Amino acid sequence: MTFRLHNFFRSSTSTRLRAALNLKGVAYEYVPYALRKGETRTPEFLALNPAGLVPVLESDDGQVLVQSLAIIEWLDETQPGPRLLPEGADGRARVRALSYMIACEIHPLNNLRVLTRLTEQFGADEAAQKAWFTQWVETTFDPLEIMLAQDSRTGRFCHGDTPGLADCCLYAQVWNNQRFDIDTSRWPTIARIFDAADALPAFREAAPAHQPDAV
Repeated sequence: MTFRLHNFFRSSTSTRLRAALNLKGVAYEYVPYALRKGETRTPEFLALNPAGLVPVLESDDGQVLVQSLAIIEWLDETQPGPRLLPEGADGRARVRALSYMIACEIHPLNNLRVLTRLTEQFGADEAAQKAWFTQWVETTFDPLEIMLAQDSRTGRFCHGDTPGLADCCLYAQVWNNQRFDIDTSRWPTIARIFDAADALPAFREAAPAHQPDAV
């Protein structure tokens, strides 16, 4: 089976999925879109995903998958390679909770649609956007740091010593934070896990700066 990944280099949802694909050893054709140019609002793209959002994973058998976390879990269920979720139900619940804190609490408030709306409706300038973005990162990263630092199940990565779903989400979010000059050192466990992930080719090759459409 071959795959096409419809994505945007800077999108944190795209970054987390690229990392997961790399960890699983799944090759894919990279299909870039420029979100600010409206390239995901064309009839062709909307036929793939009516929501007009990236990423979209398309397979040569006609399967079209959307929503990064759903795609990553699908990969874990259908593709060989390292497990991205632990075997036990308790561990899976913990990893999902850590992942959802980032994907469901930070990202929906800080994605491009929201930042654009803040400017268009409320006249938010770059400083106001940064303040907004930073607030919602801090609101979640503060408790996330505690949960990671105080749990013995945290190892080199979010859950043990092998990377998985939560690390894909954390890695992508920290890269996104860098766009707004958010200093990760105030969260030492998160910073340590990011550095451990960034040392692996699977993550480093998924980073926004290393994509063919990076500008």
